[in-house]
Parts: sequence; C-alpha cells; structure tokens
Amino acid sequence: MNLNEYLRVGSEARLKVVPAEIDFLAQKLADSISAGGKLVAFGNGGSAADSQHFVAELTGRFLQEREPLPAIALTTNTSALTAIGNDYAYDEVFSRQVRSLVGKNDFVTGISTSGNSANVIKGIEAAKAKGAFTLAMTGSKGGKLLGIADRTLRVESDMTPIIQEIHIAAIHMICMRLDQILNKE
Repeated sequence: MNLNEYLRVGSEARLKVVPAEIDFLAQKLADSISAGGKLVAFGNGGSAADSQHFVAELTGRFLQEREPLPAIALTTNTSALTAIGNDYAYDEVFSRQVRSLVGKNDFVTGISTSGNSANVIKGIEAAKAKGAFTLAMTGSKGGKLLGIADRTLRVESDMTPIIQEIHIAAIHMICMRLDQILNKE
C-alpha cells in the first residue's frame, strides 16, 4: 500500500463515523457518571494507549474546564498485569480486574482492532456479567466482540493504523459531546 492509498482508505473510514452513535455513547457515559459509575477501559498495545488516552481526557479535561470525571484504564498497573498473567493466564488480565472493580453503573470500553483479542473479550464478558454497559471498539469485521458487547463501534478498515486513528477520533468526539451534555449545551 502506498501513501495515497493509505490516505484514501483513512478518509473513507473517517466519513463512516455516525454522529448519532457518538451522541448515544456520550449520553450513556454521562448517564453512567451521573449514576455514580465510571469509565473503565482496556486494550492491548496501541489499543492500551488509546484506553489510557480516553481515561486521561476524563480525569484531566478535554476542551472545557470541568471537574475530573471518574475513569480508570486497566492497562496501567503492571504489577496486576504481570501477576495475573503469570498466576492465571494473559487472557485473564482484564477480566480479573473487571470482576474486582466494575459495578452495574459503569461504562466499560474494550478496544481491539481485530475484535478477537481473548483478554479483551473476557474483560467485556466479565463487565456484562456485572451488569455494566459495554462498548467494543474494533475494525470493520468486529470480530467476536461484535456479538458480545452491548454496542460495537466498528471502523470500516482492516488496516490497524487507520483503525487506531479513527478510534482516537471517536474517543475525542465522545469526549466533546460528553462535555456538552454535562454542561447542558
């Protein structure tokens, strides 16, 4: 693939982000926070970084000054990740944390460009068992997460870098809309 093809595919994927879905997700997140819940996010590699980015936008600020919002990325505690991976299995690194930290009012986001990361799938399954709202962020096929999460935000591309770029754009759009909802704009 050359640069022009990359830019074309990326532009087409960006145009397929649906504003109504962003509004729905931002409202669900606002409802979660209003009910005493929090954002819990996780993923592997670049998706781990995206989950941490999502949390940073809530605990810090996005575009408007506001009180910090409750959010945690399950990718940041290396002691928990390595202990769970060693004592159980890497597939359990998110689900065990979810079982200990997630409640029914939480908004749980699992990010996997393929939609088939076993530890993300198990994390989403554990969140659903707790009664939390679950969002999967994936690539075009959605993978196994498509049939598990309450909602799946699929990026219409099979190229990991483009999927990750659109995931960050969608996270920013959700954060922008969340700020507007919380400020009653």
